[in-house]
Amino acid sequence: MAAVTASVLTVEAAVLVGLNLFLGKVADAQQMSLAGIEPRAMTVSAVIGAVLVGGYVLSCAAILVRTAVRDLPPRGFWRIVLISCAVVHGVLGAFCVGLVGWLAFTVMMAVLGLIVWSLTWYGEAMEEPAERTAGHPADGPGISAEPTGP
Repeated sequence: MAAVTASVLTVEAAVLVGLNLFLGKVADAQQMSLAGIEPRAMTVSAVIGAVLVGGYVLSCAAILVRTAVRDLPPRGFWRIVLISCAVVHGVLGAFCVGLVGWLAFTVMMAVLGLIVWSLTWYGEAMEEPAERTAGHPADGPGISAEPTGP
């Protein structure tokens, strides 16, 4: 599941970078400005935004590739990065309905679902306490095999 999500995020990163670069070129070619900002500044901002967004989504894909290869859940900071990616997709999906349309919303929600599925598929690795693994594994927590009373 993590490998599929990583491949989808890689494609999404390429699309987002391409879209940002295209919008930067359009702003530069049309000499568009917003509130008096230089058109060249808007182009440079679009390129910087493309690099940042692409890097963020590709880093999330790399975390998922590592998860798939090692077959271990991401922990700590890496899990938080994936959760933040899911939150970003949820917020962008909500904006997509009004700005782009239902198809974009559906795509964003599908990616959100894949990220959440990858997070829940692996879950949190539960480690057994040292006492349980050394003693009797059939005993439940708090159950002692030794007599406690007279």
